[in-house]
Amino acid sequence: MSHINVTINGRQYRMACEEGQELRLLKLAESLESRITNLRGKFGEIGDARLTVMAALTVCDELIDANQRVQMLEQELEGLRNVRNQSADRARATQVAVAKALNAAAERIERTTQVLNRTIGGGVAIG
Repeated sequence: MSHINVTINGRQYRMACEEGQELRLLKLAESLESRITNLRGKFGEIGDARLTVMAALTVCDELIDANQRVQMLEQELEGLRNVRNQSADRARATQVAVAKALNAAAERIERTTQVLNRTIGGGVAIG
């Protein structure tokens, strides 16, 4: 377990994180600090706690929007998978139909060849 210091709303906090996650935690703290700074620019000094809560709410709002977008994309992906599966089923059915048609044609050609061979073989010799 690692420990790092982050600054949020002008205050230092000692935070624990998994090994290798230090940079990510620093970036998260910087993102929150940036949001607080932006809100302070819009609303002025309205209190540290209020600014922090407002920043947290904007993050939550973005998270909800992102989760909704992910759900929509997952539904779209599921629909596309269904279309792909239906297309694959149609392709297999088409392959089976083509194979049957080719087999039927081959059988007709074979029967015609047999009839021709009997006709030519039993017919008049050319020569």
